[in-house]
Amino acid sequence: MKKQNKNKKVVLAFSGGLDTSFCVPYLVDKGYQVITVTVDSGGLSDEKINLIAKKSKELGATKHYQIDAKQYYYDSIISWIIKTNGLYEGSYPNLVSSQRYHLVEKCLEVAKKEKAKYFATGNSGMGNDQIRFNIAAKILNPNIELIEPIKDTGGNREEEKKFLIKKGFIVSDIHKKYSVNVSLAGISYSGSEIDQNLEPIGNVFQWVTGEKVNENAYFEIEFKKGIPIKLNSKKIEGWKILDFLNHEVGKYGFGKGYYTGDCMIGIKGHLVFEAPAILLLILAHKALEQYVLTKQQIYFGEAVSKEMTEMIFNGKFFDPYVEDLKQFINSQQKNVTGKALMKLEHGNALPVSVKSKFSLIDPKIAMYAQSKTWTKQEVDGFIKLYGLQSVIASKVNKKGGDLHE
Repeated sequence: MKKQNKNKKVVLAFSGGLDTSFCVPYLVDKGYQVITVTVDSGGLSDEKINLIAKKSKELGATKHYQIDAKQYYYDSIISWIIKTNGLYEGSYPNLVSSQRYHLVEKCLEVAKKEKAKYFATGNSGMGNDQIRFNIAAKILNPNIELIEPIKDTGGNREEEKKFLIKKGFIVSDIHKKYSVNVSLAGISYSGSEIDQNLEPIGNVFQWVTGEKVNENAYFEIEFKKGIPIKLNSKKIEGWKILDFLNHEVGKYGFGKGYYTGDCMIGIKGHLVFEAPAILLLILAHKALEQYVLTKQQIYFGEAVSKEMTEMIFNGKFFDPYVEDLKQFINSQQKNVTGKALMKLEHGNALPVSVKSKFSLIDPKIAMYAQSKTWTKQEVDGFIKLYGLQSVIASKVNKKGGDLHE
C-alpha cells in the first residue's frame, strides 16, 4: 500500500456495491485518504446501513459518514415534483435523477468539514448520472476536483472483481439480473431484458403487489400551498406520508410504469419503475389545482412544470434558472390548499372529491349543468363574439380570398 498523504483527502460517494467498493482500495493505492459517505434517501434498512459501514472500514477507508437525508430529500426536491405534477416526458417521476442532488450536497458538506479537495464517485461513463454528479458538484463548489476511478479504468466489472480478490477482499459471486435503485421517491429497474424494451421475467415489483386489487380504499390528502400536510386527517411529516403510501397504495395495484425516454447522452433508455406514493400525490394535487387555479395559471404552470422537470432530469437543478421557476411555482401554489379524497379501485387511483376554501366554483353564480345567473341575450351575445374570428376565417377560406372582392 502506498503511503497516504494527509493533504490528499478524497470524499467518496459510497453505496457499498461493486463499483464504489473497487474505488476505495484503488484510491488508497493512489495515495489518497478515503472518506466514504453513504446517504440514505429512503432505501436502506438498518442492517444494510451497518453492513455498508463495516465494508467501508474493511476496504481501507479512514472514516465513514452515514447520513439520513430522507427529510432533506423530500423538502429540497420531491416537494417540487409534487407542486409541479412533474413527470419527465409525461411519464417518469424523475426517481433516480432527483436523488442525485442531495447526495452531492451531503458529500460536499463532508468534504468541507474534512478539508478534502477531491470528490470521487462510481460513475462508469455510460449513463446520465456522470452528468448529474459532475455538474451539480461543480456548481456547488467550482474548486472541487473530481475523480472517477471506474471511468478512468474502463469500467470492466470483471477486472474490478479480480482487483478486489487480489487485494484479499471477498467479492460476492451473486449475479444481480437487474440494476435496482430504491429511494423514498420510488424504485427503478433496468438491465437484462428490460434494456431491450421487454417485460421483466417474473414479478419484480416490491411495493405494487396488487394483493388487494379487488378491494377499494380511500386516502384523503390535505395540502397547504401545494404540499401534503395531512393523511386521513392526521398531520404527518411529508416524507413519512410518502413512505407510508409507497407501501400501502401498491397493495391495490396502483403505481407502476414502463418508460422509454430520452437520455442526455443522445440515446433512448427503457426502464420499469414503481412509485405509488408520488403518482397518487400528483393526481390528488392536480385535482386540487383544477378547483382553485385559473385556466391561465394551469396552462402556464404546465409549461413551468416541463421546464422544472427537464432541469431535474438533466442535472441542472442547481442552475439559477431553477430559482426563477421556483418563484412562479410558489406564487401559483399559494391557493393550492384543501383536501382531495382519492379512491383506489381495480388498480386505478381516482380523485372522487375535492374541497377547498379557495375553490373557483361559486354556486351563487353558476353550477355546471344545473343553474346559471346570466340571461339568454347575454350568452347569445357572448357566443357571437367569442366565435367571431373563426366564423370570418371560415368565410375567407371558402371564398378563397378577400371578402370584399
